[in-house]
Amino acid sequence: MIAGLISYLRGNEKKTAIVAKERLQIILAHERAGRNAPTPDYLPALQEELMVVIAKYIHIDRESINVQLEKHGEYDVLELNITLPDKMRLNR
Repeated sequence: MIAGLISYLRGNEKKTAIVAKERLQIILAHERAGRNAPTPDYLPALQEELMVVIAKYIHIDRESINVQLEKHGEYDVLELNITLPDKMRLNR
């Protein structure tokens, strides 16, 4: 009962990961509708948002994140590569 009251008072705030997942699903749905587009326009913005989220936890360079969209048959595959430094500095 107390947990329910606390969640009611906090509101229905969504966590960052859930919001990012929903945005990514919307972007992929739009891209599937327009499959003839050679290069998605949203990849630089997506890469920038990912950089901001990851930078909350560890320090990495902008060049360390690579986002690509590839087609494998009837599926679109979003590939995310993050090169982590040898010595990780945590941002907390």
